[in-house]
Amino acid sequence: MKKIFIYGLSMLMVLVSSFTLSSCIDETLPTSGVTDEQVPPTEESAEALVMGLNNQFSKIWTSSYHWSIGYAGLMIIRDIQSGELAFSPNGYQYNQWGNWYYDLYWGREYLTAQFMWQYQTGFVLAANNAIAAVDTISGTDSEKGLAGAAFAYRALIYLDMAREYEFLENDKTKPISPEGNDISGLTVPIVTEKTTEQQARNNPRAKKKDMFNFILSDLQAAEKFVPLLKISSTSVPKIDCVYGLYARLYMWMENYPMAEKYARMAIDASTSQPMTKEEALNITTGFNDATKWMWGATYSRGNVSNLMNWAAFMTSENTYGYSGPLSMGGAGVLPQIPSATYNKMSNTDWRKLMFKAPEGSSLYGKNTYCDAEIGEALEDYTSTKFRPAGGNVSDYTAGNVTAFPIMRIEEMYFIEAEAAAHQDAERGKKLLETFMLSRDTKYSFKGTSQDQIIEEIVFQKQIELWGEGQSFFDIKRLGYAVDKTTSVNIESRAQFKTTSRPAWMNWAIVRSEETNNAGVRYYNNPDPANNYAK
Repeated sequence: MKKIFIYGLSMLMVLVSSFTLSSCIDETLPTSGVTDEQVPPTEESAEALVMGLNNQFSKIWTSSYHWSIGYAGLMIIRDIQSGELAFSPNGYQYNQWGNWYYDLYWGREYLTAQFMWQYQTGFVLAANNAIAAVDTISGTDSEKGLAGAAFAYRALIYLDMAREYEFLENDKTKPISPEGNDISGLTVPIVTEKTTEQQARNNPRAKKKDMFNFILSDLQAAEKFVPLLKISSTSVPKIDCVYGLYARLYMWMENYPMAEKYARMAIDASTSQPMTKEEALNITTGFNDATKWMWGATYSRGNVSNLMNWAAFMTSENTYGYSGPLSMGGAGVLPQIPSATYNKMSNTDWRKLMFKAPEGSSLYGKNTYCDAEIGEALEDYTSTKFRPAGGNVSDYTAGNVTAFPIMRIEEMYFIEAEAAAHQDAERGKKLLETFMLSRDTKYSFKGTSQDQIIEEIVFQKQIELWGEGQSFFDIKRLGYAVDKTTSVNIESRAQFKTTSRPAWMNWAIVRSEETNNAGVRYYNNPDPANNYAK
């Protein structure tokens, strides 16, 4: 029977805000890199298909819009919406993230929503192709190991999408579609390597429990086959990553005993250790050393541009990207931590040195830089967490050949602590304190109530995973408010304050999916944008 991937059959959206227009900065595009379209989904190409899945993380969706940098772009969007990522107001004219930063024009009618949806469903297609290329019954152990990795990739993306598009109560919108239908408990349609065209054309949004069971089945397959994988690189998920995905899955379901169990299993199974101060602040290798992580996305020479990749947006020490200082040749869209968050951190916490200390503060002059002149040009609160590769600040073909994290062992320690705190607050607090001593030798927390302890765990996790796109899921799950009004480095039109879970955390499915899929039609989320007008 003919099979087709209905996701993404739409024509290009034309309703685009001015924020989506590319700047006039010169851009150099990559010329190489394996993609799923370049390798036919046959059993003989299984290894190429699975190894190519890591390239999906950095795959450019369209070169016309510089925010469409694949998974890295979604990480940045989620951090903006979590209230943990600010941008220098001085670079506003080149800020490619304006739709999300100013909460404008990214509902179902817009190309921005099309990217968020079609990039991820395209990733699912690539994983489906890889899974279909392997016979998990009669294939070799090596082939089965590759299939296990593909199942882990698919579980990762579906878990992300389920949490992004699941409608949860908030302070602005109700669980009613624009056409008046109840959308409570709905996530996204499930498409597998076995889905037929007829099924895909009438494929409703899966209920949360059904999505959980589907992801669980993928993780069970991954757990069975991944140990057969013979590849050692952290660019491919291993058993510790599978356990980490279990932990994330059970956190989403608020099954805290199981989340704690799998977080500990991930820690015990991993060869990774929490990064040290010396490793994280190294000006040559920098924080972004994929060998220190459980799972990382990597770029390679010949597969980077000067503007459309992770480093061009998140490494401030450069002279060629959006994120470099204006006076040094960059566009001045400096990635920063909100000043209110920075001020809440202890001065004895070495992670605070990942952000430029304001003049007159006790940490001023203690930051280290790849280049002293660029360091001097950086504004207060600017991040130096992510460094250009090799400390190369001037040559994008070298400096942008870097990596960004998909999963780190540090996350597992925080999941373990929070999950424990939901069951026994004092036990969760002790787990937090034990971990935090590796970040701040003088760390102590005076709170005693369960709510206080959980909030502190989530805050410290937010600092630890700043820029990594994970805090979004905690804030949405716990229903926390987001306050951007008290930071001096967030311009006024981006200073939003919600009273509970923000409406913008319930993403809308692009209109074209409704056009092609009757099961989704009339059951979309309400517009997540423009609800907090300035």
